[in-house]
Amino acid sequence: MLNFTANLSLLFTEVALIDRFKAAKNAGFNAVEIQFPYALNATEIKNQLDILDLKLVLFNVDAADLLQGGEGLACIPGKREQFKQAVAQAVDYANLLQPEAINILPGRCLDNSQLPHYLATFKENLRFAVEIFAPLGIKTVFEAVNTYDMPGFIIHSGAQMLEILQQLKQPDLFMQYDIYHLQMMGENPETFIAEHAAKIGHIQFADCPGRGQPGTGQIDFDRLFSAIDASTYSGWIGAEYKPVGATHNSLAWLKSSGN
Repeated sequence: MLNFTANLSLLFTEVALIDRFKAAKNAGFNAVEIQFPYALNATEIKNQLDILDLKLVLFNVDAADLLQGGEGLACIPGKREQFKQAVAQAVDYANLLQPEAINILPGRCLDNSQLPHYLATFKENLRFAVEIFAPLGIKTVFEAVNTYDMPGFIIHSGAQMLEILQQLKQPDLFMQYDIYHLQMMGENPETFIAEHAAKIGHIQFADCPGRGQPGTGQIDFDRLFSAIDASTYSGWIGAEYKPVGATHNSLAWLKSSGN
């Protein structure tokens, strides 16, 4: 049986972030994830998790200006100290919230001549993050993002993620495989997950194109979920889509999956 999480940064945005925990529980989720939880106090989040008997599976290290069109944080040579501060902030939240994984968004390079330096910085920062998170029992994950939505994103394929894992050889470092982003880049998620499930620490999904709920794009989610179920992947699967209409009307896929 597949285990799904609700991404509270994109789902249930009809209500304030603090109220989305209850909305997710009422919709049938037993676990949640948040892109960036830092707008809330960690204690506030912990209270919601305890009251509702929810698990927080994953959140991201702060990515600075990435979502506002900037280059982000984790790959910028001149921002290594800022990245370390962001990791320390994530640790403060992790000590209380005990996620299974923490995601690091690689970021963009807007000057292609600097790409080798950006990639080297990102790998150094990944090593640093693993050294910090692994003793806490937390997996470090990183993800590829499509270059249509985020031009210049330095990691945008499954092959690049595999190459980084091979280069770093860190047992507590995994891929976060986002089905929407890699489908946008022309990959076959079913095949990739079947072949590399052991190296995937978290999966996220949205339909493609459009990034809406299952049924709004071209992905056959019955087939996709069956393929994930048949693979050796046993982790969580995050619903990280932008609902077309009200969130509660976008959850037919959850009901049909037996959750």
